[in-house]
Amino acid sequence: MDLGKTVRIQRIFSHPSGRLCSVAIDHFIGYQAGLPPGLSRMAEVVAKLMAARPDAITMLKGIAKSVWPAYAGRIPFILSSVAFTPDDAVIEQFATPHEALLLGADAIAVAIGVRGPNEGRYLKILNSIVQEADRISLPVFAHIYPRDFSDVPRIVHDPENIMWAVRCGIECGADVIKVPFTGDAASYREIVSSSPVPVVAAGGPKVSRLEDALEMASQVVAAGARGAVIGRNIWGESDPTRALLAFKAVIHDGLAPDKALKASA
Repeated sequence: MDLGKTVRIQRIFSHPSGRLCSVAIDHFIGYQAGLPPGLSRMAEVVAKLMAARPDAITMLKGIAKSVWPAYAGRIPFILSSVAFTPDDAVIEQFATPHEALLLGADAIAVAIGVRGPNEGRYLKILNSIVQEADRISLPVFAHIYPRDFSDVPRIVHDPENIMWAVRCGIECGADVIKVPFTGDAASYREIVSSSPVPVVAAGGPKVSRLEDALEMASQVVAAGARGAVIGRNIWGESDPTRALLAFKAVIHDGLAPDKALKASA
């Protein structure tokens, strides 16, 4: 790995724990029925997140241009470049590595689906972005989601498919791979240990209790993953600042969920 890419990755994984507690606010196309309340006022939610200082924040270029200037340089930001829906009705690239570099991003995120009829198309998108990003020393975060098309298309979390998702990211040359949690630390540990590049967990669907999301993060850390990128289980909470502080306590400090909640109160 060249120096430029090393500097950027180490900036993102700069916490002494060596792990990442990052927030994603790049949800857009996936919400076909309208944006959830937590993302309706982006300037407000970014301010609440920054109060708790995430290790990095992932966003689309429109938000980066309009909201991020007030925080530029304070923490790393990762530019989101691809949006899709689980049924593949939408598969679109919205930003390039060159745009990411011009916007000052520390990395570019590429969200893709695997399994299903368009797997090859997704992998080609990831591979092409990796090729371009390598030429300008920009790290690529591959956000990879396996799907099941047997009935209504849906994202799946079983170990076999998550292992496949990680392998796809490895073979395409991603620098960091984000995949859903399998549901138990033992199977996730086997997947994480198979990867020569860092694996981080996706924050998952919104859960009814913050404690349950924190418990998932605790298992992710126990499995040896390098952290998590969380979305709706932080900005979807009534107090996103507190939720982020609690996730940081679990991921960086190793606190149990109940103690992390008390520490963040």
